[in-house]
Amino acid sequence: MVVADWDSARGRMLLDPTVVNLNTGSGGPLPRRAFERVTGLRTHLAGGPMDFLLREVPPLLWKARERLAGFLGGDPHRLVLTTNVTGAVNLVASSLSLAAPGEILLTEHEYTPMRWCWERMARRQGLELRTFRLPDLPADPGEIVDAAVAAMSPRTRLLSFSHVVSSTGLVLPARELCEEARRRGIVTVIDGAHAPAFIDLNLADIPYDFYAGSGHKWLLAPTGVGFLHIGPGHEESLEPPQVSWAYQPPPDTGLPDERDRFGSTPRLRRLECEGTRDICPWLAMPESIDFQAELGHNRIRSRRRELADHARQRLTGRQGLEPATPESVALSGGMVAFRLPEGTRASELRQWLWERFRIEVAVAERPNRPLLRVSANFYNTEAEIDHLADALQELLPGRSSRRTGAARTVRR
Repeated sequence: MVVADWDSARGRMLLDPTVVNLNTGSGGPLPRRAFERVTGLRTHLAGGPMDFLLREVPPLLWKARERLAGFLGGDPHRLVLTTNVTGAVNLVASSLSLAAPGEILLTEHEYTPMRWCWERMARRQGLELRTFRLPDLPADPGEIVDAAVAAMSPRTRLLSFSHVVSSTGLVLPARELCEEARRRGIVTVIDGAHAPAFIDLNLADIPYDFYAGSGHKWLLAPTGVGFLHIGPGHEESLEPPQVSWAYQPPPDTGLPDERDRFGSTPRLRRLECEGTRDICPWLAMPESIDFQAELGHNRIRSRRRELADHARQRLTGRQGLEPATPESVALSGGMVAFRLPEGTRASELRQWLWERFRIEVAVAERPNRPLLRVSANFYNTEAEIDHLADALQELLPGRSSRRTGAARTVRR
């Protein structure tokens, strides 16, 4: 697409014109049409709650389920809708019973709440939680697979990993990792929080046991959209997080995996139903899918990579910044992270980027050195990345300061 097309697409987004938003990886803004759709649905819910819930919701819910499943390369009969990826992973962790003694295996880069989730499961079931290190800037997916296989053992009961690593944007070879785990009888749970719309995701190509994802990031769906796709053979493995009306299906209910009159299946509804709640974000998903389809998913991914490459060119070496994300197309997408100079305080840097420059970007402490992650989307511009580069030039300490041993913290 030409630049003018991206300018037009930017105009169709709800964006604060005073803010440089380089943090789609934490939460994406909404297309105007998706906002108008979810707002209209909520207006109906507010004005006629029972008419909306009893009559309007069922066909809309099934349509949304089918559209999301089709977009993901999944099966609507196996797609549980959740509030977010955290809820989806917790549903699995609270339901599965693994043989003890044994271990749960994670990469060392898993999202902190997810690690806590598996720690709790391990503690309750008498298991050990163990992590393994991913290669620094791997040259090819095989290096990652080799590291995972070396970490697996006869004691490994479950492997959970991020399809796209949150801190760096590294894309892991999900299919190969799941194949290796399946050969060893290891259950796989993929945290796909960043994957939908970020990569060309096709769930049918990956032999996982459970795949969890979010819609409020790169899919640009309303906050409150998540999912869990259940792999074959695990239909009976899950228990609902709370007991509500769907726990005991009505007498006229059909087979567990047949579409029912509620816009679900008896099995899925049992896991989704939490009583009366606002599920309008689920129902508005088709608007977000259609919006990006009109722009062209491949074109959007190409534009993201252009912006990520620009960020890499502008920031690498500046004030000691070092890339923490591989350049390989097989291992990266529209996010690129940089290691910050030693002594940088992540919280201070993020605060001053916001307060002084109105830049929203992820800055996080890591065990070795803090990371700054640029997650640009099609509505961003090279000029916004240049603005970040200039801000970092002012906020981060210079090379001469580090040589003389001066304080290496963010300056005003």
